[in-house]
Amino acid sequence: MSLPTQARTVIVGGGIIGASIAYHLTKLGWSDVVLLERGQLTCGTTWHAAGLVNQLRTTHTMTDLCRYGAQLFAGLKDETGQETGFRRTGSLPVARTPERLTEIARLISLGKTFGVDAHMLSRDEIKALHPLVDIDQVVGGAFIPGDGSTNPIDTTQALAKGARSSGAKLLEGVTVTGFQTENGAIRAVETDQGTIACEVAVLCAGAWTRDLGRLAGVAVPLYAAEH
Repeated sequence: MSLPTQARTVIVGGGIIGASIAYHLTKLGWSDVVLLERGQLTCGTTWHAAGLVNQLRTTHTMTDLCRYGAQLFAGLKDETGQETGFRRTGSLPVARTPERLTEIARLISLGKTFGVDAHMLSRDEIKALHPLVDIDQVVGGAFIPGDGSTNPIDTTQALAKGARSSGAKLLEGVTVTGFQTENGAIRAVETDQGTIACEVAVLCAGAWTRDLGRLAGVAVPLYAAEH
């Protein structure tokens, strides 16, 4: 596929975030979307992500987003024909100290307020649910049945397939080299294969977003650290 000369939106980065943005923009009717990936889809951070899908967060908005993610991953295969590897195994946070148990209890209480199925467990209930847990090391925990895990690579491919089917162009092997700006807004994305004029540019390059942002005159407070 040749590089277009213009697009409404250019997304830089072909991991799960970039693919998800392309997918959701096309769902909103933005079919003139181009995604650029310098290597192959998922070759950056996405391929070795844990793929954990948890629904509970400390705010209602974040919980709604995470709960939507679990619903999305469960239905992508039927929509696109691409397997995602999503499984609802449930999650089992456990506490080794009373303070950590209080923190878990607060999260579970929020979950009930937000409509997420979640409940506290005693040590014996934890053992019954997961016999490999050494309950001598824990004081209690919780169970969230709707949580699970997904395959990050397969899920990204499903999002990409859905985006393509709605008109988005996903181009691999294209390196972004700079941006053209006007009055503080990006007007074009420069690559090693040509320039794409655009209305909106979205940086989804993970650990490389800081360097790309600098090319556009934007300071992104992101620092990659070995762990």
